[in-house]
Amino acid sequence: MTYDNGQVIDVQPVPPTNGGAPKGNVFVLGNSGVGKSTLINAVIGDDVAKTSFGTRGTTEELDIYESPDVPFRVIDSIGFEPSPIKSMRAVYAVRKWSRLSAKDGNENTRINVIWFCVDGTAAKLFPETIRNLSNAVRMWKSVPIIAVITKSYSQPDRARNIDMVREAFRGTRVERNLRAIVPVVAQTYIINETAFAAPEGITDLIDATMRAMPEGMQGGTRDLMQFKLARKRALAQGLIGVSVVAGATVGAVPIPIADSLVLSPLELAELNGLARLYEIDKHEDAKHFLDSIVQVGTASVVAHSAISAIKAIPGINIAASVLNAVVAASIIAALGEGAVVAFEQVYTGQRSVRDTSWVQHLMEEQFGDGFIGKVSGIAEATQGGGKDMTQMIIDLVKAAFFGRGK
Repeated sequence: MTYDNGQVIDVQPVPPTNGGAPKGNVFVLGNSGVGKSTLINAVIGDDVAKTSFGTRGTTEELDIYESPDVPFRVIDSIGFEPSPIKSMRAVYAVRKWSRLSAKDGNENTRINVIWFCVDGTAAKLFPETIRNLSNAVRMWKSVPIIAVITKSYSQPDRARNIDMVREAFRGTRVERNLRAIVPVVAQTYIINETAFAAPEGITDLIDATMRAMPEGMQGGTRDLMQFKLARKRALAQGLIGVSVVAGATVGAVPIPIADSLVLSPLELAELNGLARLYEIDKHEDAKHFLDSIVQVGTASVVAHSAISAIKAIPGINIAASVLNAVVAASIIAALGEGAVVAFEQVYTGQRSVRDTSWVQHLMEEQFGDGFIGKVSGIAEATQGGGKDMTQMIIDLVKAAFFGRGK
């Protein structure tokens, strides 16, 4: 792994994990409201369980998360507060944990890596925050620190964020512990109806964390690549879900979707967001590869046949706005799901972005008879009407394409 001005670039895959290796422990620190919980969910997943692992009686201010799918535990502290008195509560909780973990018999509770979370939307990182960090981790003189810039929505602001972190650490006791600065977007951030910041940086953080672990802990219960792939897939589903909501909302236009350009910005935003998530945009031939998907999966190509099929259903009586919303949301869902399949194959090295014939065939199948059948079924299901037709369409599309509801 190399770093450019502190930002992770050219992240090389970590070797497969050793199923018998002990788990490491990651401590998460930062100001209240910085997005620690969202970050933990993005890295570990929503189905983790809190545990009393390690130190009985010390978890009033600490939450410990563990899952068999994750190669490390995460210990989440209460946030530092503007008030010095309130901030000391977090500092004392961390110190108590460190004292107990240093005792004989508690070796497996020792902290191996620290995530220090910094709000990417903040204009300044105040010295008090660094002092709180330094006081909290005083016992862990050599534990590596990874500064995680959360809410890093703006690409142009990232260099400023990285400089802000470096300047705040400069000359402090913890400067020598700073191993990496990783900007992340932990969940899809909605800007407006057709624009959003896609999740990114999460697997960079996972790689940086595993590399910072002691050699004997650079493993877990499953292959690390499969773990990262599962996290990308979960984040991709969230991004597609946001896009489907937008598609159903903006799709309900007076003119037919097939004759409108209303979906084009949303389709491109969804596709580009997924490409960043799967790091497709780093490939030299990425544009040609993405163009191959767009040529097959855009609204102008598939909407005519979908609308015709729905209108041909005997006894169908559906308002034009509802018809458009159904088709629009379905196109967005199918485009996203097809892109994920394609991008996963590239990400895992099974396919190359230079070979576009297979991805065109994949997308043609994605928008074939199966797609038409799903769209027709969704349209028929709307016949009963409902109080919130848009939400009904969103739920039906998610159930049809993702096998789930809301």
